[in-house]
Amino acid sequence: MNENTPVPPLVVRENILLDDRIRGVPPGTSELDGSLVGSQCWHPAEGRMSLPVLTLDETAFATNRDLFLRYAREQGVAIAPHAKTPMAPDLARSLVEAGAWGTTVADIRQATVMLKAGLTRLIIANEVGGTGGANRLATLAGAWPNAELHVFADSVDAVNALAGAWRASGALAPLRVLVELGAGRAGARTTAEAEAIADAITATSGRLLIAGVATYEGAAAQPDPGRTNEAVSALLATTADMFLRLRARVGGGVPLIATAGGSIFFDKVVAALSPVISRDGKATLVLRSGAIFFHDHGIYDRSLGTLDARKGFAIGGVDASARNSVRPALRVWAEVLSRPEFGLAICGMGMRDVSFDQGFPTPLTVFRDGKPVSSQPRAEVFKLNDQHAFLSLQPGADIAVGDVVEFGISHPCTCLDRYRVIFGVDDTGHIRHAFPTYFG
Repeated sequence: MNENTPVPPLVVRENILLDDRIRGVPPGTSELDGSLVGSQCWHPAEGRMSLPVLTLDETAFATNRDLFLRYAREQGVAIAPHAKTPMAPDLARSLVEAGAWGTTVADIRQATVMLKAGLTRLIIANEVGGTGGANRLATLAGAWPNAELHVFADSVDAVNALAGAWRASGALAPLRVLVELGAGRAGARTTAEAEAIADAITATSGRLLIAGVATYEGAAAQPDPGRTNEAVSALLATTADMFLRLRARVGGGVPLIATAGGSIFFDKVVAALSPVISRDGKATLVLRSGAIFFHDHGIYDRSLGTLDARKGFAIGGVDASARNSVRPALRVWAEVLSRPEFGLAICGMGMRDVSFDQGFPTPLTVFRDGKPVSSQPRAEVFKLNDQHAFLSLQPGADIAVGDVVEFGISHPCTCLDRYRVIFGVDDTGHIRHAFPTYFG
């Protein structure tokens, strides 16, 4: 797909029946077909929708999608966006239809969700455990014989469990196994351990295949930026070396992949691995970035500022600001419930409604009677309870009981999982689509 090819708009195929037990749906709503939600003219600031509610700016998501897919094409790499972030098959499918190589998931159940949505090229970016996990994966592979599944392995025990499950299942197609190296999380810690994993795969008489090498560089991060750079660079160098060792084992005619890359250090992955992969001729470098398509007003915004400082992003061969190019697409909306003290407002949104593990939400705009009062709320969230957000107000802040506050979030992954439906909004802020999620 080149820059002039039309990119499919967001569409809903995973339809859902909406009622007022679901966040955002107005009280009294019973059995509304999700495909009709755009005709209801709902807006989260106008008072009809149950709050708090999460929305997705569809234009921002599509802009981020097109930008990052263009970046990947220009860098000569592929991407299998991590679906664990939204667990919304419609959004995962939109990325594949726009040009993504495949889809990444974190476990067998997530793989099932995506397979049932028609997404059949999957990276399970995790180990599946021992005999129980291996048997469940074999059952899944048997139910979806035409799926292209890749799974991580970071120990000989894991390989043996997979081989046993494939042996017991009989006629399954060989399973593609990625040798995982790691630091700070899972993954073989030494080349010798990785070689032993490769030996074990080779010894399965074709039941398992060496499909390439995998890592997750984000887990190597340290509190100190200098040490982070050293740790990430060392892990990627080991990964590149292991790829070459695997290539020597399987020969030059076998396609392999190398996969890494979250939404923070993807530039380092490209710089370290792309030269090795591009020289190979039969290999593909697959990034697994997922959160970048949603972005945020917190941890990822700051991280892209750091990426810009190291000049890690380019479009059209020219250095560009990732922080200024990628747009935050998620918002959480909540009402002001109380002004009990001077300088304090309490909103109906808490730890059950919004992420807080990587920073508190950011007030963006205050609405009164459905209209914006201030795009500079002069307020800051300083504490969350289960259902309450505590805002400290600066002098002159115009915030009253009943106002609706639009919040930006920090860390999409731990915000989206609180919602059964992601409501997509158009450029006017009105609800356009209802995207079902499958977090379990």
